[in-house]
Amino acid sequence: MNNKYSNEIKEIDFNSPYYPENLRIINNPPERLYCIGDLNLLGLKSVAVIGSRKYTLYGKIVAQMIGKELAKADIPVVSGLAYGIDSFAHEGTVSLGGKAIAVLGTGIDIIHPVRNAWLYNKIASSGLIISEYEPGTPGAKYTFPQRNRIISAISEAVVVVEAGLNSGSLITADFANEQGKSIYAVPGNINSQFSVGTNKLIKDGAIPLISISVVTSEIKGVEYTPQDIETDLGNDELEIYKEIQKSTSCTIDSIAHNLNKNAGKVSAILTVLEIKGVITTYGGKVFLAK
Repeated sequence: MNNKYSNEIKEIDFNSPYYPENLRIINNPPERLYCIGDLNLLGLKSVAVIGSRKYTLYGKIVAQMIGKELAKADIPVVSGLAYGIDSFAHEGTVSLGGKAIAVLGTGIDIIHPVRNAWLYNKIASSGLIISEYEPGTPGAKYTFPQRNRIISAISEAVVVVEAGLNSGSLITADFANEQGKSIYAVPGNINSQFSVGTNKLIKDGAIPLISISVVTSEIKGVEYTPQDIETDLGNDELEIYKEIQKSTSCTIDSIAHNLNKNAGKVSAILTVLEIKGVITTYGGKVFLAK
């Protein structure tokens, strides 16, 4: 399916100064890349944020939040533009004017899935879309797993937000491990099929992502911290943050009861606050971190 950016496709090969150095040294590097957007982004340190197409509210909230936090730290977000966690991470970063790099498993002129057309257009105009496949190439069973090696190669670190045991994002994690990249995984509910893969990654040695500052510190060399906590929070996050301020410690159930909110939603928001470094949990209690 052609689109309005078809005439803006640029082709770079091994001889191009834009060809990523980290991509040159992997096994089976692509001979060329087809690109739409800002090629300079390929020279910046970036972070891949990935996960499964099937997701929970928890995964959606966390993926969007990570995308936003990386945007605030001026770190480009790399993902696959697939529906689900990939899209939510990119949605988060572009919502704050951050830079997104989408690596496609189809020809660069094909928007897949079609429901992500608006996101494709946004990234094409303000970020970068790349593919190793010639324009017009449809997606196939092998093209999506194969492109995952590019996602990990051009990133300094890979964050897996949510993944079942057979999720394709685990293939990306395997490539990242082979390439010597840092692998972070968001801890999830041990009873959730959507977190089996991420929890296994942690068991196998991935770094549990309990604060986004850990990732930004690795990439930037300094820890990113918001200047004003309250202005850095969304409405629901701020409401819960203020509720926690009222007590020296509290629990998920007490917060849910006092605010008349669903405990599952409260739990998801608390995870976001913990990743942001605003709160900490211990022994079932919730405390302010700063």
